[in-house]
Amino acid sequence: MPSDTVVVGRSAAGRYALIDLDADASPSRAIEVDDDRFAALVMAREAEGDVRWVWADSSVVYPGLLKAGVRVARAWDLRLVHAILRDASAVSDDHGLRDAVSWDAATTAPADGDTLFDLGESASGVPESADAAVSEYRRQVAAIASSTNPGALWLLCAAESAGSLIAVELHAVGVPWSAAAHERLLESELGPRRGGGLPANIERTAAAVRAALGDPAASLDSQPRLLRSLHRAGLLVQSTSRWELAEHDHPVVAPLIAYKKLMRLYTANGWAWLNEWVSEGRFRPVYVPAGVVTGRWASSGGGALQIPRTLRTAVRADPGWTLVTADVAQLEPRVLAAMARDTVLAEAASGRDLYAGIVERGAVASRGEAKLAMLGAMYGATTGESGRLLPRLRRTFPRAMGLVDEAARTGEDGGVVHTWLGRTSPAAGDSWRDLQSRASEAAASGIDETRARRSARDRGRFTRNFVVQGTAAEWALAWLADLRSRLAGLDEVDAARAAPASGPVFARSAHLAFFLHDEIVVHTPIEHAEAVADAVRASAASAGRLLFGTFPIDFPLDLRIGETAEKG
Repeated sequence: MPSDTVVVGRSAAGRYALIDLDADASPSRAIEVDDDRFAALVMAREAEGDVRWVWADSSVVYPGLLKAGVRVARAWDLRLVHAILRDASAVSDDHGLRDAVSWDAATTAPADGDTLFDLGESASGVPESADAAVSEYRRQVAAIASSTNPGALWLLCAAESAGSLIAVELHAVGVPWSAAAHERLLESELGPRRGGGLPANIERTAAAVRAALGDPAASLDSQPRLLRSLHRAGLLVQSTSRWELAEHDHPVVAPLIAYKKLMRLYTANGWAWLNEWVSEGRFRPVYVPAGVVTGRWASSGGGALQIPRTLRTAVRADPGWTLVTADVAQLEPRVLAAMARDTVLAEAASGRDLYAGIVERGAVASRGEAKLAMLGAMYGATTGESGRLLPRLRRTFPRAMGLVDEAARTGEDGGVVHTWLGRTSPAAGDSWRDLQSRASEAAASGIDETRARRSARDRGRFTRNFVVQGTAAEWALAWLADLRSRLAGLDEVDAARAAPASGPVFARSAHLAFFLHDEIVVHTPIEHAEAVADAVRASAASAGRLLFGTFPIDFPLDLRIGETAEKG
């Protein structure tokens, strides 16, 4: 814990209270300030040196500070950390943390109102007082210290808190977005915008689908009705997914897949989306750190995690700026190799495409088979082609396959698993346990037994993937946090070269603009592009060392510098 730890909350008088803590997390000095002085005081303390801000919820506190031109280097998000420690299997003595149910609050969206700083329960659902924050922080520090793996848990909580700052910053700066390029794409794909009906290309494709079905009145947007039309036309599919449709040779397949693609673009990212989510040259999605149980981020507005690749041409740097885009090659299999200490799999991945390395090891015959088998191992697809290939992976990479197989068995037995740093999977629910208990009774029906086995396998697939996906999310957080610090050390450009739409804190400096699981986009002045690229690579290497030490696994990046985020 750094020497300067400052808890932020409300005083009994309703003013802002900043409480300095000493090394044992005891209050040593308190300052109360009025609303209009809060941002200036935070800025002054940041200028003094190393400080970690402890507050209830970054998504509530930090937006106002950014709006006032104040960036903080480090914080501790009590709400997010509480969720980690409350469920962590490494925490045996929680020092009352699990009883502090007032901190069990759902994630909130970043505050965009006029209030500079608001810790009210109406906004975040967690306590607003500084005294409550101090008490919770004490509980958290004590729970980590007495856990079975305090170093890993502290690192996880620090990374989660860094992620909470980054999520707010990403929303504040936005993704540089060309509305003109977006509109050109829509017109090219869908046809000109029409006020009284669907665009012409969609209507034309819909007519082709109905003609292939021989049903002029077929409903294409109702799954049950469309399935009935397909069945009447002789296409006996169970769903209308692209993958299942593509397995069949029927005249309706091609136009139906095209129709679904066009309708998704129109409904999810069409003109209505553009009007709602893009303004002043920025798309500002709402990120939700740890919005997925594995620790992966989610999005509660704008669909940031579902932007189709066709729209990459609309992600466009400001004049005098450029984009550095990077994504990690095969992140989850590489993380699996490191977690399992599987040197054979690590060697297959070293300096090259991991799937090609698996082929060279003789485990399977083609890259396609390698990818299918590895994804099946991590996601629990143990039947069909994946199931046929899995035994070959087990023979070639026994340590890695043993790790995910053991996680699956634990889940099937109702146990919990944890990531590399200690995020723990949810416990099996009462209904799940009741079903397993009924199925084990002598008088159990065949239906109960079948349902219980299916339920156990489902839970095993979940825990199998939890350990890998969750650890990959931890690596990504470490990558983001390290990169954020490196970018902060780059020089600012002069005011004439500023990008005002990025906000007062980042208008003149390179900054993270987008994040998607294993991919980042940095918006940077052109002259800093190579330095940013070096920082991105160095941060990826640093994240690997931070989590996995000297284990010989690399995390190669597909890195591009250009005006748009479009892949070449």
